[in-house]
Amino acid sequence: MNSEIKKAILPIAGLGTRFLPLSTIMPKEIWPVIDKPAIQFIVEEAKASGIEEIIFVANEKKKFILDYFKGSPAPLKKILNSRKKTQAIEALSELEELIKGLTFSSVIQERPMGDGHAILQAMPKLKKEAVAVLFGDDIVESGKPCLQQLINVYATCQRPVLALCRLPKELLPSYGVVQVEKIANRVYKVKKIVEKPKPGEEPSDLAIVGKYILTPEVFDFLKTAKPNEKQEIVLADILSRMLQTGKSIYGYEFEGRWLECGNKMAWLKTDLYLTLKDDRYGAELKKFAKENNLF
Repeated sequence: MNSEIKKAILPIAGLGTRFLPLSTIMPKEIWPVIDKPAIQFIVEEAKASGIEEIIFVANEKKKFILDYFKGSPAPLKKILNSRKKTQAIEALSELEELIKGLTFSSVIQERPMGDGHAILQAMPKLKKEAVAVLFGDDIVESGKPCLQQLINVYATCQRPVLALCRLPKELLPSYGVVQVEKIANRVYKVKKIVEKPKPGEEPSDLAIVGKYILTPEVFDFLKTAKPNEKQEIVLADILSRMLQTGKSIYGYEFEGRWLECGNKMAWLKTDLYLTLKDDRYGAELKKFAKENNLF
């Protein structure tokens, strides 16, 4: 098995129900954060972590997202150059620099059947190799890319690795929460996964963030998984089954700030936080807010 992580699966086939009604025509993955699609932050993290191939798991209505990462059409560039639209040219150049050295492909999840089922659809694109899985709802602001931190742990353990983040107790019932055994600084051996624990039943304060390193063994379990009562194959259930059979899974409490985009309020907070910190827009927006007594 190749120990290097060079491929990343980005599941984007979800219905986006928390973003209705706009998500009926504009998938949540391309809602802007600052001035670029949220999914671009995920692609940037992947590339900065050494990923060379991005595999989107999409539905038929979202295949056009792949077009965004194909670069700008020549006629548009010609028009911008002739009109000396320097700022626009620079914006397009930044995107083209991002996609340089990356290859993009997509597979289709015909109907929503859970995140585990979505990930399984990418299996034909893989050889017997470990792969990163990055969900578009989770941006991490950090010095070292969050995915790179997970890859570093994988290089040592050669087992599945989950991104973990400590949360206040009152927030834990909304997430998958792990019971763990600490084995090194920020590194844990996962003992149990509890999905959306009831208040008072949380096994720890470490929640799972949507970033993973998955090994071929995980796909072996996915292939034989049966849908649950909701007719879904859920990754957390598969990982739990692996733990029950004695398989090892590790978690890493990453360094950085977790910024969610999974619902409207989370997206608004993330957009506001990052925009106010942006060198291009932050100072002017803070001045505007102060002048208008917004804060």
